[in-house]
Amino acid sequence: MNSTVLTIPERSNIESGSWFSKLSSPLRSDILSRAFVRRLSDGALMSCRGEPAEEWVGVAKGAVRISSVSLSGKQISLTYVEPGTWFGDISLFDGMPRTHDATAHGETTLLVVRKPDFKELLARHTELYEALLRLNCRRLRLMFDVIEDLNTRPLASRLAKQILLLARSYGVPQGEEIRISLQLAQEDLAQLLGASRQRVNQELKGFERDGAVRVEPTRLVVLSKEKLLAIAGR
Repeated sequence: MNSTVLTIPERSNIESGSWFSKLSSPLRSDILSRAFVRRLSDGALMSCRGEPAEEWVGVAKGAVRISSVSLSGKQISLTYVEPGTWFGDISLFDGMPRTHDATAHGETTLLVVRKPDFKELLARHTELYEALLRLNCRRLRLMFDVIEDLNTRPLASRLAKQILLLARSYGVPQGEEIRISLQLAQEDLAQLLGASRQRVNQELKGFERDGAVRVEPTRLVVLSKEKLLAIAGR
């Protein structure tokens, strides 16, 4: 395989991304012509908090774990950037350093646009400003939703919503079931929800008893989206 060229599934992930697919054909072509492929092994560090921002990145395969370090020195996962998603533009706009660490989660393929090319894309395509504005408005709305849920919803509801999001982004249908392909330990799930691993484990056992999910080592399998939706709506 040519490591400098996206595979067909990787290119499909980029082109079918909910944000990228809505761009005009000339803009999509210009972005792809300036981007280069970077392949990372599981756990490889992509960028560190405090570093100057030099790249705009699209995920073509795998995931990028966005994390920070707690006061005790522990890495805390904040989110996982899924295939088809672009990120890194905020620091390129405001000129401030990276705010978090970014690490490959699983074998990961990235499309990378260097800062000078990003600036030139903005100069050539007014559309890109508007598209990135809409993208960041969506990010802001999602962030407000997370904050609201954290303060108003019980853990079971938040966990069910998180599993449904993971199923939408990483779900692989297998008959009646949906297997979440992203490998996540219960500690990773707990970090995403701002809860302890023990409490998340208790809730997952309850979900299993209800027939909503099946818990496998580092994998979750959704057995009933309807039951998860009911729990999420509580």
